[in-house]
Amino acid sequence: MSTYVILLGPPGAGKGTQALNLAEHTGLLHLATGDMFRENVRNQTELGQAAQRYMDRGELVPDELTISMLLDRLARDDAQLGSLLDGFPRTTEQAEALDAALAEQNAEIAATLLIDVSADEVLRRLGGRWSCPDCGAVFHEVFSPPQTEGACDRCSAALIQRDDDQPEAIQRRLDVYAQQTAPLIDYYQRSGKLRRVDGERGPDAVGADLLAALESAD
Repeated sequence: MSTYVILLGPPGAGKGTQALNLAEHTGLLHLATGDMFRENVRNQTELGQAAQRYMDRGELVPDELTISMLLDRLARDDAQLGSLLDGFPRTTEQAEALDAALAEQNAEIAATLLIDVSADEVLRRLGGRWSCPDCGAVFHEVFSPPQTEGACDRCSAALIQRDDDQPEAIQRRLDVYAQQTAPLIDYYQRSGKLRRVDGERGPDAVGADLLAALESAD
C-alpha cells in the first residue's frame, strides 16, 4: 500500500533539503506541487490547460483541479511506494478535500511532518542570504560567507540581496504561513497524524528525527 506523507514548515525551514533526504531513505517520491503545476502547464495537458485559464484571469486554481493533478501524478510508476507532498495542502479546506479524494482510493495520509522553526530563526536564515546578479551564486552571512565581504567568490561581482530576502518580505511570508498553516497544524493534530521535529538544529539531526517520526507513524 502506498504511503502518503505531508511535509510542513515555514519558509527557511529546509523542507526541500529534508524532502530529498527522506525520499532517498524511503523511496517515496518528493512531489513539490509548484513543480507539478509547471509541468502540466508546460506540457499543455488537459489539466494544465484548465489551470492556465484560471491563472490567466488572475484567479486561484480550484482545489478540485489541483487535487485532480495531484492524483494523476500519484498514479505514475515512480509514485507507487507513495509520496512526500510539499506545498499542498495549504488550508484545512484543501486538507479535507485531499482526505476525501484519497479515501475514494482506499488511501489516507500516513503522517504530517512539521519542521518546527521559530520566526527569529527564519529571519536569521533568510535575511542573511546574498546573491550574485551575474553568475547566480548564493552566499550567507553566517553559514557560507563570501571570502571578500560583498563580492562574489566566483566572478567578483557585487552581491545583492533579493527583494524576497529583505526582512519586510520575509515577515510577510511568515504572516501568510501563520494564517494558512496554523489551522492546518491543528487539523492534523486532532487526527493524530502530526509529528513535530525541532528544525533549529543541524540538517543531519533534523533528518534523523524526521525519519524516526515517519517510522513511528507506521
